[in-house]
Amino acid sequence: MFEFWAIDTILVSACIYLVVMVFYYRTLLKREKGGSVVIKNTLGDAEVVIRKYQVQLQRSLGNIDILTEELNKVKGDIKTLRARNSQYRMENEKLRGRIKELEGKIEALL
Repeated sequence: MFEFWAIDTILVSACIYLVVMVFYYRTLLKREKGGSVVIKNTLGDAEVVIRKYQVQLQRSLGNIDILTEELNKVKGDIKTLRARNSQYRMENEKLRGRIKELEGKIEALL
């Protein structure tokens, strides 16, 4: 009789242990699935933000290229203007010399 009672006790204890373990692992699985969903949503949001910043970066790089081209054009214009300015200065000096020469002639005539 004791043997049957011991076997029944062991079987009932094993069944209770197994039922508790099933519920425990089921709860862990639910938590894992919930955590997995949160991680997937977070990764999706991160991908959207990365794409957004990538587009902004590409636009900025395009703008930098445009600004670099404009800067190079302006540098070329500045070189041209400096050359013209120095040419005009030389012509201005020649004209001032000519004016002084003419003033000297006018004074000589007076």
